[in-house]
Amino acid sequence: MKNIFYIVVLVVAFTSCQKQAKIGFVDNGTLINDYQKKKDLEAKFQIKEQNFRKRFDSIDNAFQVEVQKFQTEANKMGQAKAQEKYQQLGQQKQINDQQKQVEAQQFQQEFQTEIDTLIVAVKKFVKDYGKKNGYTYILGTSDAAATVLYGTEENDLTKTILEALNSEAKK
Repeated sequence: MKNIFYIVVLVVAFTSCQKQAKIGFVDNGTLINDYQKKKDLEAKFQIKEQNFRKRFDSIDNAFQVEVQKFQTEANKMGQAKAQEKYQQLGQQKQINDQQKQVEAQQFQQEFQTEIDTLIVAVKKFVKDYGKKNGYTYILGTSDAAATVLYGTEENDLTKTILEALNSEAKK
């Protein structure tokens, strides 16, 4: 009986000496979407996108003017010359469309690269925050991939880390 008592005391002593894991979580979507640098990045690319659209709208408008001019003159041209001009316009339309597609892909790729860089920086910030504040784990969750199904408000670090991120971004 005494042995059982000593074993219980020993087990309690060992388990009470173990360090408790400090765990927190963040809502990834909120953290990224409310991060001021991401908002600034989106605003910058929105302006670039507007300029892109204006430029290609003017190219499209100029092409439409050329097509209308051809249509009014087509009756006065010979059939061979009209066919040749029609093919030229078709080739020009293809070139314009290809150029638009290439530039749109470059634009999208540039935006994605910047977003990826921003996400890497946020992950590094969260990792450093966890180390500085003694967290064993900081989990991430979002509506798309709910890895944390429940967590108490005191363990939700989203607002705290977001404020720290935005504060650092202002520096």
